[in-house]
Amino acid sequence: MDIGINLATSADSWKVVQRAEALGYSRAWFYDTQLLNADMFVGMAAAAMQTSRIRLATGVLIPSNRIAPVAASALASLNALAPGRIDFGVSTGFTARRTLGLGPVKLADMKEYIRIVQGLLAGDTLEWTFEEKRRKIRFLNPEIGVINIDDPIPLHISALGPKGRALTAELGAGWMYTAANIPTASAAVAEMRSAWREAGHDPATRTATAIAGGCVLAEGEPLDSPRVKAQAGPHATIALHNLVELAEFGDMGRPVPPQMVPLVERYREIYLKYEPADARYLSNHRGHLMFLRPEEQALCTPQLIASTTLTATRPELQDRLRALRDAGYNHFSINIRHGHPQMLEEWAEVFAGI
Repeated sequence: MDIGINLATSADSWKVVQRAEALGYSRAWFYDTQLLNADMFVGMAAAAMQTSRIRLATGVLIPSNRIAPVAASALASLNALAPGRIDFGVSTGFTARRTLGLGPVKLADMKEYIRIVQGLLAGDTLEWTFEEKRRKIRFLNPEIGVINIDDPIPLHISALGPKGRALTAELGAGWMYTAANIPTASAAVAEMRSAWREAGHDPATRTATAIAGGCVLAEGEPLDSPRVKAQAGPHATIALHNLVELAEFGDMGRPVPPQMVPLVERYREIYLKYEPADARYLSNHRGHLMFLRPEEQALCTPQLIASTTLTATRPELQDRLRALRDAGYNHFSINIRHGHPQMLEEWAEVFAGI
């Protein structure tokens, strides 16, 4: 199992990625959340110029954020800067959509989006519907070298549910899954491997990525120490962000165990006080996956961190990662919290013992 990192994109993410490459990380996934982070492709381009081996991946690109020809051009441009090191990760969208007050993109629309992006990257002439008209499009002069469509750009789909996994298998794509709960993640990868086989793809030839947030505990360190809350807390609280918006936006698949229901209700009381009342999502997602807001501090309990992140001592984390590897994951990616680059070394020591 190789290892990667997930980043809330900043213009200087290249500094973290460069250090990750030196430590042996194999891939860096960049978040595509336009109202929280810097532009993903800006961060990836800078990283492409400062590295030579590590793969650079959209993690994940959201179809509504940019039209398909623009996304294809951006990927091909990156491929010219880092030939053969670019990955096209895509999904229907959570934070990037909810910060706009929107639910996820429909799977059928994402499938069509992928068709256009991959067709352009393959050098095809294809038909594309835009502004209610069907038109033929293609890259007009790739041979002059301003973009690179010769080196392959693998597809990865973040899919939490069975329909998403079925589409992943149909397209022969790599797969990404949030893996804080080891039994749930193990069952999910078994289903994904079965779907690949049914679609005629050998699971051994596909990338199965387990993604998590968390913290490497020092011996005797409590789950709610300031350091733990800073590193793991922003990942833990996204479960609360999701659950209070279920009625409006639907569930993105990160439920909290029943014993955490009182915590959700406490957060709901806070959420219902956010203004403006018709756009509470603006406050709900501020700092999402980056930092804890002051009102979240008391709600980021040891129980919430334990149930929604990979936070444990180094030997315990090594056991959990071995379990994920044995279940069928061949890539693991940890969220490196914005402003906490020291996490690179802490997690590298965990991976060294697997």
